[in-house]
Amino acid sequence: MNVVQSDLSARPGISAWKPLRQPVFRALWIASLTSNIGTWMQNVGAAWLMTSLTPSPVVVALVQAATSLPVFLVGLPAGALADIVDRRRLLIVSQGWMLLSAAALGVLTLIGFMSPWVLLALTFALGLGAAMNTPAWQAIVPEVVSPSELQEAVALNAAGFTVDG
Repeated sequence: MNVVQSDLSARPGISAWKPLRQPVFRALWIASLTSNIGTWMQNVGAAWLMTSLTPSPVVVALVQAATSLPVFLVGLPAGALADIVDRRRLLIVSQGWMLLSAAALGVLTLIGFMSPWVLLALTFALGLGAAMNTPAWQAIVPEVVSPSELQEAVALNAAGFTVDG
């Protein structure tokens, strides 16, 4: 039994799903869950596409590096930024960045302009957006639920991120 389950069982009448009654948290959680699934699909699709662009296993492996490296490079500054700027704006900007990156990736693939280096650059751009988005999303959770629902909201948030990988 994990800590969340034992704490919830010690608090009778508390449901792990209670934060989803809050419309703002519910909308953000569903959007985050959907986005995480889309990110997973993009990661698989990018690696698959790279195998058709080049036979080099090293370059194919670079797709995962391009996805993960931004977290290493900007994770700490992104967390600090999420603490000092308007988190809503940061979420909108980072989501917009990822939308533009994904759209460019899709359009360039459809028109046949995709190359291994363009794919790596756009995958890196998507990783940058995710690295900037994640701390702001995690920090905004306490602002959209009541303090009595925070523990459950954090557990739901963690479950939503677990879907991604």
